[in-house]
Amino acid sequence: MSDFLENEEFDEATVSMTLDDGTELECDVVAIFPVGDRDYIALLPNKPVEGYDENEVFLYRYTELEGDNIDLAQIETEEEYEAVADAFDELLDEEEFNELSGEE
Repeated sequence: MSDFLENEEFDEATVSMTLDDGTELECDVVAIFPVGDRDYIALLPNKPVEGYDENEVFLYRYTELEGDNIDLAQIETEEEYEAVADAFDELLDEEEFNELSGEE
């Protein structure tokens, strides 16, 4: 799935998740994007999370299941995380460029 950021589907899309400490957290979907042969999701918490910067985005492996269900999985290695973070940064740079150039 290569749609991201400007896609109207994400305008109000949220994901509920449970953190390792049992805290329930609601997050806005920022982007769903491919890296290699896997899809990843970028999530922005709706409220501050202790130990994280206010605008820190969470990155996870993303798989669509049957129905409207999804599966989020931890990124397993530092190398995989770096590749995903770099791809997400490129998406943000592209979106910023599109906004500056007036593209919609």
